[in-house]
Amino acid sequence: MKEDIQIIERDGKPEWAVLPYEEYLQLLDQSELLEDIRDFDVINAAIDRREEELIPAEVVYAILDGGNPIKVWREYRELTQQQLADTAGISKPYLSQIETGKRMGTAEILSAIAKALDVSLDEVLTTGNNYNEAKHLK
Repeated sequence: MKEDIQIIERDGKPEWAVLPYEEYLQLLDQSELLEDIRDFDVINAAIDRREEELIPAEVVYAILDGGNPIKVWREYRELTQQQLADTAGISKPYLSQIETGKRMGTAEILSAIAKALDVSLDEVLTTGNNYNEAKHLK
């Protein structure tokens, strides 16, 4: 409703626009929606360029439910333990022990596993009870 807007000029040029509060709130909502749409477009473009990846809910829930992140990511990537171990440059038994929490991998080994899984190191680090149990078994 443009007729409800008051324009205040300074030196003959528009300086301020005074509008009803309800219209201000509508503009604010529309602006936030536009920002969300732009963010959505940026993420979609990054996904198209393969700079970002959509992570299925089952992967997230499996990790949140206490699953070993390395095992969860390995299974999501459809890799066998042998394939992942070969790519990371470790033995299959060593990988199995890391996945079960019986051993902790070194930073170098965990980095190699993360690289082989095409995820960040943070995404393969074991958290919660598995980490504490593995720490005591060291």
